[in-house]
Amino acid sequence: MGHYVPHTDEEIQAMLAFMGLSSLDELFAAVPAALRLAGGLDLADGLSEPDVMTAMEGLAARNRRAGPDLVCFAGAGAYDHDAPAVVRRLAFRSEFVTAYTPYQPEVAQGVLQALFEYQTLLTRLAGVEIANASLYDGASACVEAVNLAAAAVGRETVWVSQGVNPNWREVIRTYARGTGHEIVEMPVGDGTTTLDAAGEPAAILVQHPNYLGCLEDLAAARAAAERTGAMLLVAFDPVAAGLLRSPGSYGADVVVGEGQPFGTPLSFGGPYLGLFACRQEHVRRLPGRLVGETVDADGRRAYVTTLRTREQDIRREKASSNVCTNQTLIAVACAVQLAWLGTWGLREMALRCARGTRYARQALLGIDGVRPLAAAPVLREFAITTSMPADVVVERMAEEGFLAGVPLSAEYDDHGVLVSVTERRTRAEIDAYAAAFEKVIR
Repeated sequence: MGHYVPHTDEEIQAMLAFMGLSSLDELFAAVPAALRLAGGLDLADGLSEPDVMTAMEGLAARNRRAGPDLVCFAGAGAYDHDAPAVVRRLAFRSEFVTAYTPYQPEVAQGVLQALFEYQTLLTRLAGVEIANASLYDGASACVEAVNLAAAAVGRETVWVSQGVNPNWREVIRTYARGTGHEIVEMPVGDGTTTLDAAGEPAAILVQHPNYLGCLEDLAAARAAAERTGAMLLVAFDPVAAGLLRSPGSYGADVVVGEGQPFGTPLSFGGPYLGLFACRQEHVRRLPGRLVGETVDADGRRAYVTTLRTREQDIRREKASSNVCTNQTLIAVACAVQLAWLGTWGLREMALRCARGTRYARQALLGIDGVRPLAAAPVLREFAITTSMPADVVVERMAEEGFLAGVPLSAEYDDHGVLVSVTERRTRAEIDAYAAAFEKVIR
């Protein structure tokens, strides 16, 4: 029982005696009576460990999971991608799973090198020079990009496209209430962002492809940034990067995103992986950890966390970020899958997603009453609308065995459904999905 009961009666009496108290009531006498529990807790009798496990398994069985129970066509930032067996085999080695914060590089070379490789891979995808060792998720990466830009430019206003994931925008607005940044949302017309407003923002944040799956005009976004003297922040899809030009090639100053598609299952929403990369000139403002390559006293290649004497460590009142950690294990898994795929493997992954998306979109738009929500080109995710509320469509499709997509809010169209197709979806699954969709909207 010692593993489950924190203190025995004998230990409690010894504690009270040491403190010169006669009872637990005397110990808690400083707590007002109105705040103390009277009469004990109304709890059921305890269960044995096997009974508890049986009860928990029964509760878990009530979930309908993407994969075993529902064929997944949902996305919106979390995707049902394949994770090769090599990812779990390598990333979940005990050396990575049990690794502690690498403050002592002499005992953490393996983890540090893995993170350095992750950073290198991310810079190649993003098309900029520097990447950190990861952040918590895509939303927190967007927040840190806004903070970096506001500090670098010296302005408080940030233009954020309504094509950015609405959950990420909500996190940005929440942080802005504390930082004082003014968030101005730029409208999305027919699938792409309009950036012709007047003003001088610190930064312009767009998502590419955006939340509706549409390809943004990054050249136009870069022109708007130059016209207003703002930094260009791009939230990109790392899978789509297998086919699209990198955000950095369009002149993005900071590139962020969600790394969940590489090596991380849906997992009921986390833990996920925030991607963050930027231009070399902003390295001193880079949030979180940065792993660098150096040589040791014997001239051998070595890895260390570098540039750590930044504002969050030594001048906290002037810091633009207080992030001091990262998602090491998830970043390692991402690096393993990217290395396993290689350039051509990533391209093939993105191409399969794009081909499946095109096939599924054509199949759904061939159904009477289904219309595209936007006319802009899409790559691997698309939005449609019907005469039926989206949440009703999704609920009915679940009864047919499909996670139909993500219902869109009234901000876009409350009859709209965001549909995603990954490389895991087969032609037979897409055909069955379209047939079920036609059935439920009748």
